Amino acid sequence: MKSGQWLLKSIVLSSCMGLLAACSTVPKDEEQSGSIVGAETETATEAVSEASETAEPTTVYKAQPLRQTSPQRRSASISRRSVAQPQRHASVVARQRTQAPAAQVRQVVPVQRPAAVQPRRAAQSPNQVQSGGNPINITYGGRGTGNYYATSLTGDFAGDPRLIYFIEAMAKRYGFERNYLYGVFSQVRNRDEVARLWAGNNGGSTTPGGWYNYRSKFVTPENIQRGAQFWRQYAPHLQRAQQQYGVDPAYIVGIMGVETRWGRILGKHRIIDALTTSALVNERRSKFFFNELENFMLMTRSERMDPLEPKGSYAGAMGYGQFMPTSFHSYAVDFDGDGIKDLWNPVDAIGSIANYFARHGWQSGQAVAIPASVSSGNFENMPDGFKVPYDPNTLARNGIMPQNGRWANTGQIHLLALTTVPGGPKEPWIGYKNFYVITRYNHSNYYAMAVHQLGQGVQAAIGGQKYASR
Repeated sequence: MKSGQWLLKSIVLSSCMGLLAACSTVPKDEEQSGSIVGAETETATEAVSEASETAEPTTVYKAQPLRQTSPQRRSASISRRSVAQPQRHASVVARQRTQAPAAQVRQVVPVQRPAAVQPRRAAQSPNQVQSGGNPINITYGGRGTGNYYATSLTGDFAGDPRLIYFIEAMAKRYGFERNYLYGVFSQVRNRDEVARLWAGNNGGSTTPGGWYNYRSKFVTPENIQRGAQFWRQYAPHLQRAQQQYGVDPAYIVGIMGVETRWGRILGKHRIIDALTTSALVNERRSKFFFNELENFMLMTRSERMDPLEPKGSYAGAMGYGQFMPTSFHSYAVDFDGDGIKDLWNPVDAIGSIANYFARHGWQSGQAVAIPASVSSGNFENMPDGFKVPYDPNTLARNGIMPQNGRWANTGQIHLLALTTVPGGPKEPWIGYKNFYVITRYNHSNYYAMAVHQLGQGVQAAIGGQKYASR
């Protein structure tokens, strides 16, 4: 009888001890879970600059896997944390409302250096996935490609408030991960040679002298031969660009020849170094270069490029056609259909240049420029260049006519006066609407004429129309 009572007491005592032990584990687990999120939030908050201290830290989603708890426990845990950190309470509540279901939260890995993202060359848009048969826009976490991660800005521009503000703005506005951007820009270099170039000419022409110097640099037999070789190699793509955009292949080839000698001189500066240095040292055009840097980072994300890899000019121009990043977003096309808009790919560059011209009003089949005949001395005193429009009657009254005797019906006419020899008289030309379109690529009469004459020279070399120039 006594042994039975002792047995009953032992069972009851064991059950109570087990119940107490089970109850004590829940607050401990909740406290641990709360401390993990709190520490993670603190780390992220420290990385936020004063310029954007209201931006919510993104790394809170990278906490260690959370055990699913009841709504009452989550509410109690949030309330306890809000007492210690009242300023963060609103952001925590917002995150609790929008965070993924518990099954997805378990899949989130602890904070660590992110692995490199491999380039995607999908046939569909890189920013679209299928949902119920319908495409929806998504982002890829703001990483682009490259194994970059840092908690603060180090390197050549460590602590620079302007660059920190830029990083925070990119994170807040476009959803880039801060730690990714800090990792990228910690490896960006301050290029003294870029700063010296801006200090020397502030972005002006590097070709001194008149038109004769400009022409001797670009319109040469060697360049014409190389241009003809490029034309023959990419003839099907040039023809397709003409059919699609209405742009004469001679001027696509001419642009590439003047800009990069058909890919032989693409530039030696890392684009991100050039743009960042320019934005920080060229005070007069700082806003312009920060805008270009913004568009460059968006390009590397949308086209899955490592932002530290692309190289170009000291001003940040890219690829065969030397597009600036803002021009990339406005005019670049995927002309070879591989899902990537790549200006370092000659086929994509052909289509992008043609699209640029077409979007700026290129008139298919119309003349670009033609030598003029002059029968009076008024020519020497008349304003010239792409900024000054004329009508045929005004030029005719002043003794200026096209050498072929026919005015092209382009609706826009310019008088051009080009010095062909040092100290010699100026050579008269008439530029039409398409000449003006070329100056939208580079605001220079000399540049547009170089593109025109080089393109015509290449066309003549492959058996096209007669090269009309002296």
